[in-house]
Amino acid sequence: MKVRKIILASASPWRRKILENAGISFTVEASGYREDMNLGLSPPALAKKLALGKALAVARRHKDAIVIGADTFAVFKGKILGKPKTPKLAIEMLRSLSGTTHSLITGFAIVDLKMKRQITKAVDTKVTFKELSSREISGYVKTGEPLRVAGGYAIQGGGAKLIKGIKGDYDNVVGLPLKELLVQLGKFGMELSR
Repeated sequence: MKVRKIILASASPWRRKILENAGISFTVEASGYREDMNLGLSPPALAKKLALGKALAVARRHKDAIVIGADTFAVFKGKILGKPKTPKLAIEMLRSLSGTTHSLITGFAIVDLKMKRQITKAVDTKVTFKELSSREISGYVKTGEPLRVAGGYAIQGGGAKLIKGIKGDYDNVVGLPLKELLVQLGKFGMELSR
């Protein structure tokens, strides 16, 4: 049986690391897909739609490959929190999350155009923040890390010290729910040991 090529449709170094640590052989190709966060969908449905858009964008260029796409964002009081991009927005975001619990949702899609199959899933992990002082918030924002990550923090980086606890899949907070992904890849006939 011919081994199928797996492509991760994401430039995220953290998603890449999760797959590498799982021993999966894959290549990386950024999708170039433009995310539209204003589609009026529920957060899980939006995460799945954006993940599928990314996977399909790459799959159309590699019809023989199995492509994985993913999209992650935080949801707090019904509001989607993407990447803050500016220090001011990062401070506001972290201030609002201080001492509270929010959802971190990752949608992922697996697309196999050759076999005309696709699957989408969304995984929700609850993240509780400690009470943060203004000094802690501004110190963390000065590192630049919060500007590039959903919800304004990276649990696998400096953001770990802001967190009191999580309920659910840690890898999901990083950006790719590995356990669920492996289950779904298995349904595509991928032989994956873990």
